[in-house]
Amino acid sequence: MLNRPVPSTSMLLAFDMAARTGSFTAAARELRRTQGAVSKQILALEAQLGVALFDRRHNTVVLTEAGLSYARDVRAALDLIQTASMRVMANLRALTLAVLPTFGARWLMPRLPRFMKEHPGITVHMVTRVSPFDFRFENIDAAIHYGKPDWPNADCIYLMGEQVIPVCSPAFRAERVLRKPADLAGTMLLHIESRPHAWLDWFRAQGVEMPQCAGMYFEQFTTAAQAAAVGLGTALIPAFLLQDELERGELVRLFDMPYRSPLGYYLVQPDGRPAHGPLEAFKDWLLREVGKREG
Repeated sequence: MLNRPVPSTSMLLAFDMAARTGSFTAAARELRRTQGAVSKQILALEAQLGVALFDRRHNTVVLTEAGLSYARDVRAALDLIQTASMRVMANLRALTLAVLPTFGARWLMPRLPRFMKEHPGITVHMVTRVSPFDFRFENIDAAIHYGKPDWPNADCIYLMGEQVIPVCSPAFRAERVLRKPADLAGTMLLHIESRPHAWLDWFRAQGVEMPQCAGMYFEQFTTAAQAAAVGLGTALIPAFLLQDELERGELVRLFDMPYRSPLGYYLVQPDGRPAHGPLEAFKDWLLREVGKREG
């Protein structure tokens, strides 16, 4: 590197500004230097490169053919350095978080303004992920995960559990005699693709065999809840994600038989990465928020 012709940044800035303005005097004014200092930097640059970059004509300077080509490349390089520097500065105060879509929309988003108020300099970027991924190949700082604390090459910090309840529309319940779980035989059960055994676990927790039922599958709790609200069937959904629909009467509890899953929500962060200030601040805040809910 020491033997490569890499001019100093001050030389390049002086040359770029002189090339832009067509004047050493104007370049000095823009850079808040003396005209002599700018001229000296450009002379040093020409000496290092062994090429004349400007033709000096009385009180004006004009780029040579070599200078014109060099100016284009230097301008592109300086723009690239500026962009990279701004990106690094922004990332020092940015957090990219992978979230489960319904959890992010229903639980995290309403609380996020409190975090932003506490940490006004931090920017939070959220992306949707419904299953574990490899942090080595993703530009993501952390994830909120539901399941077991078994994410490869990562630390899982327990946040909270969940209680699921069977819900349906008032009309669906009124049109049928549904007094016990076995009465669901022959009806439509609404499933979440990421939790294919949720209904089976719920029936077992009630001490009954799962009856023969038709089924519909959805990617997200939100669409399953909407399907239940329009009377398509019964959904099994975490109670804390349904408060609005239950309060508005769009959904009703079918049975007073909740089931607490052995799985849980975790904040997951990759092993081996250096401490990241925005993530540490978010983690502390998130654990406080969870504590409020659990308390």
